[in-house]
Amino acid sequence: MLERIRHMVRKEFIQVLRDKRLRFFVVVPPLVQLLMFGYVVTMDVNVVPTVLVDHDRTAASRELTRRFGSSGVFVFTASAVNDQGVRDVLDRGAAACAIQIDRGFERDLRRGRQASIQVVLDGTDSNTASVVMGYVSQIIERYSFDRPGAGIAVRQLPVDLRLRAWYNPDLRSKNYNVPGVMATVITLLCLMLTSMSVVREREMGTMEQLMVSPLRPAELMLGKTIPFAVISFVDMILVTLIGVFWFQVPIKGSLPVLFLGTSLYLLSVLGIGLFISTFARTQQQALMTTILFYMPNILLSGFVFPIKNMPELFQLLTYGIPLRYFLVIIRGVFLKGIGIEILWPQMAALLIIGTMVITLSALRFRKRLV
Repeated sequence: MLERIRHMVRKEFIQVLRDKRLRFFVVVPPLVQLLMFGYVVTMDVNVVPTVLVDHDRTAASRELTRRFGSSGVFVFTASAVNDQGVRDVLDRGAAACAIQIDRGFERDLRRGRQASIQVVLDGTDSNTASVVMGYVSQIIERYSFDRPGAGIAVRQLPVDLRLRAWYNPDLRSKNYNVPGVMATVITLLCLMLTSMSVVREREMGTMEQLMVSPLRPAELMLGKTIPFAVISFVDMILVTLIGVFWFQVPIKGSLPVLFLGTSLYLLSVLGIGLFISTFARTQQQALMTTILFYMPNILLSGFVFPIKNMPELFQLLTYGIPLRYFLVIIRGVFLKGIGIEILWPQMAALLIIGTMVITLSALRFRKRLV
């Protein structure tokens, strides 16, 4: 019996090592993903894009600003002159934190009164907002104690810090995570359905029948993708209803904007799935390729880990990932209530990526049929 098992094991090893594609999937993906995940997977908050509103413009306010900047965490990426400017910057996602120093800040400190400073955080990512709150409190506390004549008790600190979290005031993690999970579920569904559809026809021996039919390659490609687009869109509606009514995630924006963004996103994902199907010879290869694409796509998209905290090389790679843009759209509609006037760059990026991927897939699909 042991001899028969030995021969069977030897045969399996020979089959795996003889197949070039299997050798590639056994060795390369684990190494690449380990290197990538090692850099990307981190819960640390190292970079906080910040907008500054200094109404006082005195030596004391500049010193406080310097302390925020020298912390190495707060990076001033924008400036604003009023509350509307702060809202616009936070809506666009150009900053995650807004520091507003009120007029009379230095005067109040000199007179021994509490000087007020307001810090507004983008609360959509509850984990990041909580960490940033801790950073802000530490800097303000240290600045207060370094002031001459500062009070001993914390309640007597000369600086009155007022922290507010917009978009997700209660910092509920579900409000941030559920829309992201909805996007990832649709992504996996689209990729698996589309990538395996053409391969399934080839394995069942029905691809030859389709090739000799009156259908043109473009018609065959559309016939393969349209049903999955409809299924994915229906699933998007279902998961939206579950997110709103079951998980109590508020949807503050417009549903037409959400569905327009979903349509553009499905264009990209269905094209990628079709592109995978033109390379895979079996359903197993299609499944492994889909997983190989799916995991880095999730981690680099900002679904869990903020893109600003990634190394610059990986930040550049994220610009080619459709999920990055769709997450901004779906979270913007659900939590911020923003519309096309803010989200048009993400929609334009999805349209460009989708058009390119669909074109490449169509050319590759035509080549495989000829």
